[in-house]
Amino acid sequence: MEQPAWHYDSGVPTPSAVPAAARTLVIDLEGALLRSELLLEALFSSPGRLLARFGAGGRPGMAALTDILAQAELDYAHLPYDADVLNQALAARARGEAIYLVAGRFAHHAAGIAAHLGFDGVVAPADLAAGDRLPFDRASMERIETRGSSRASLKTWAQALRVYQYAKNTLVFVPAITAHQMNLATLGYALLAFLAFSACASGAYLMNDLLDLAADRQHPTKGHRALAAGRLPMSSALLAIPALWLLAVAASLCISPLFLGVLGGYLATTIAYSLALKRKMLVDVVTLAGLYTLRIIAGAVGVGVVLSEWLLIFSLFVFTSLALIKRFSELSMRESAGLADPSNRDYRITDLHIIGAMAAASAMNAVTVFSLYVSSSAVTPLYSRPWMLWLLNPLLLYWFGRALMMAHRREMPDDPILYTFRDGASRATVAAMICIMLAAI
Repeated sequence: MEQPAWHYDSGVPTPSAVPAAARTLVIDLEGALLRSELLLEALFSSPGRLLARFGAGGRPGMAALTDILAQAELDYAHLPYDADVLNQALAARARGEAIYLVAGRFAHHAAGIAAHLGFDGVVAPADLAAGDRLPFDRASMERIETRGSSRASLKTWAQALRVYQYAKNTLVFVPAITAHQMNLATLGYALLAFLAFSACASGAYLMNDLLDLAADRQHPTKGHRALAAGRLPMSSALLAIPALWLLAVAASLCISPLFLGVLGGYLATTIAYSLALKRKMLVDVVTLAGLYTLRIIAGAVGVGVVLSEWLLIFSLFVFTSLALIKRFSELSMRESAGLADPSNRDYRITDLHIIGAMAAASAMNAVTVFSLYVSSSAVTPLYSRPWMLWLLNPLLLYWFGRALMMAHRREMPDDPILYTFRDGASRATVAAMICIMLAAI
């Protein structure tokens, strides 16, 4: 038995006996079908190019910017559509119903989305309200309207802020630990430094995800990120970014102006990385290694200890190797998935071998630097049994070698540092190294 259609009159659904072929499904584009905002989608589709066009247009003001955004190139195939609404539309299409989108702005993009999805067209809210300029009979209409704004869950926010990445910020504790200066006051300043870097990094991650929306949506795993998937409104992210950075500034001022300066350098480098440096071959790797090392420098500044040049050069080699392993892992996953070269990185899948070789060379250099440190007179004031530190060399070789092997086997989906926290063998190796260092004191 054929089910009655439903149409809306003053917000109350009532059954209608209109034949299936004559029915029309009308869907609000923003808020119902699209889990995002068209204005911000257009703005972040290519922000640098759009702002350059705005500056060269000669017509200042919001009207000119709106005109430019209306001409932005959007990838309609990878926009974050609501799966339930899209399934209802596809089911209606299978029943022979006509489908129209309701869009009050960016008619060009709305028409492009309708054409991509195979819908019949677009109607304006004013025409829908008037009812006399519609390309279909109003009595046959079933409407999926804009839903109330739903807040992102705490889990979604935690994913967007990359709370799991805070493990990297524990590097601010390294200078105090290696200088054997752990006390209550030092721990308090280190915790403040950890908070400042975590808030600053979370704001940078949100900004990076906004700038990388198009590329992330074409990536096999990054497409599930909160902003790329539409689970976190872009407007909420734009509000959270300055709030997080203000929190970072407040925590930094509780430490010292010098620490704030180091954190400012970190943020400036991070922004430069997101806007341009990550698209430069090998410059991105050196920048990532520098950002990791800046955390150690900030830790030394925050707790007031002298930074060892041995620790500094060792860190640079370690983090250069890990950054190269990260790029190797990303490219190898693209190769396994049959994807093309990344559009937002200046690397090719054919670069895998040289990247792997450079990662191994940097790792071996780090082990060499550590060996020279153990042989130097710098260890005598800090360790009563410095000979025990030689036991760290085979563990370091194992740890670096395992990371390279796991990346080569396509079994490292995460950042190498995060992988260390999640991989049982890596955790056991790090624990053994810590025990050896404590025994050597």
